[in-house]
Amino acid sequence: MFKKILKITMVLITAGALGGCQSSISSPDGSFSVIGGGNDSSATDSSTESSSESPVEGSTESSSESSVSEPAEPTATPINTEPDYEWDKVIALTFDDGPNIETTNEVLDVLEKHQVVASFFLIGNNITDDSAKSVKRAYDLGCEINNHSKSHGYMDKMTAEEIIEEYSYVDDKVFEITGEHTKFFRPPYIAVGDLMWENIDVPFISGLGCNDWDPNVTVEQRVKIITRSAQDGAIILMHDAQGNSQTVEAIDQIIPALKEQGYKFTTVSGLFEAKGITPVTKMIYSNAAQQGMWG
Repeated sequence: MFKKILKITMVLITAGALGGCQSSISSPDGSFSVIGGGNDSSATDSSTESSSESPVEGSTESSSESSVSEPAEPTATPINTEPDYEWDKVIALTFDDGPNIETTNEVLDVLEKHQVVASFFLIGNNITDDSAKSVKRAYDLGCEINNHSKSHGYMDKMTAEEIIEEYSYVDDKVFEITGEHTKFFRPPYIAVGDLMWENIDVPFISGLGCNDWDPNVTVEQRVKIITRSAQDGAIILMHDAQGNSQTVEAIDQIIPALKEQGYKFTTVSGLFEAKGITPVTKMIYSNAAQQGMWG
């Protein structure tokens, strides 16, 4: 009789141990996460609280022990905004002083959200292996990549050789990334001189701005200035410099506001195409249809 009771007791102990192995698993910090815990809302998976990355599906190793592979680069689906001669009101958003891996990508996120394209004027010294990925993403979306000099210095004070180097450095970098040369140049500080006209053979671009390089200009002020100054054929000048989150917030409001006013968005090249205008040198454009040198 005693042997029978002992046998039954051992069976019950073994079953309980197996049940415990199936219902919980120890986490690296010593706490337990319920795997099959029914509807107990107080039970949480500690791995979701201690890591910003989700574990690979099907993996049985903890995140601290398994190797982490480099994430795949996001693919960009081109935004379909072919310029159209029938557009009554057309405008071009442009962004200076990139590229970078933070604000440039945040601007691109907003453009994708609203399905519009823009043009980016790059500073050569900001082009790195990492930021080049932002440039490629912009290009793949259908945005235009243009030139804002290598160092963002006062080029009207430079020699011919220095001017050529400032322009060519960016042009070469953009060609390496996109396979296309830059089509437009925005002079730093919108400062121009005769040697610049003579040594840079693409049209110069200025634009209608809102001083968004100044952090004291609020999001609301940026939105108000741009939406009130917008006009058919206009080139809007803004900045995707590192950390300029206020402009990211502003364009998220500017784009739908201008759409409500009937505007279509395109690149600088698309703007001239939509207006049936061939841009020329020795002009500095803020509007595709302007008549004078400065608009």
